[in-house]
Amino acid sequence: MLDRDGPVPLYVQVADVVQERITGGRLRTGDAVPSEAALEAEFGIAKTTARNVARELRRRGLVHTVPGEGTFVGPPGVPRRKPTRALHVLVRDDLVARIRRGELRPNRALPAETTLMRQYGIAKSTARRVLALLLEQRWAVTVPHRGACVSDPGDWPTT
Repeated sequence: MLDRDGPVPLYVQVADVVQERITGGRLRTGDAVPSEAALEAEFGIAKTTARNVARELRRRGLVHTVPGEGTFVGPPGVPRRKPTRALHVLVRDDLVARIRRGELRPNRALPAETTLMRQYGIAKSTARRVLALLLEQRWAVTVPHRGACVSDPGDWPTT
């Protein structure tokens, strides 16, 4: 639990939590550290605070950042663990499962980019890729003035 009124800055408190995950083995060398969006969602912090978390972890020598890829546990040059599937595909798979279960209903709007960013802790570009993939695969259609909506079940892909 973060002490939002205490003397220790929030970014230091969150960095302490992530450091515990590293020293406790939940995050291992080469693993990606939670993204800024994921930290914002998990801890209810601002984007600037989340950015300062990564800076603090780098200062402590626990992580390194690769521009355009993320922040990873360990020193620069350490082999990075890649997820077995791309993040946008994992999020798409979850949304498809929600569509099939009826949680996201036909002709109703899909979650907006900002909602996907918050719910899944992903970047805006990843949210856009998710929505583009759903449209491309016919799980969704674009409706003027409403955005991306779940398509009719008869239009869903069969695979």
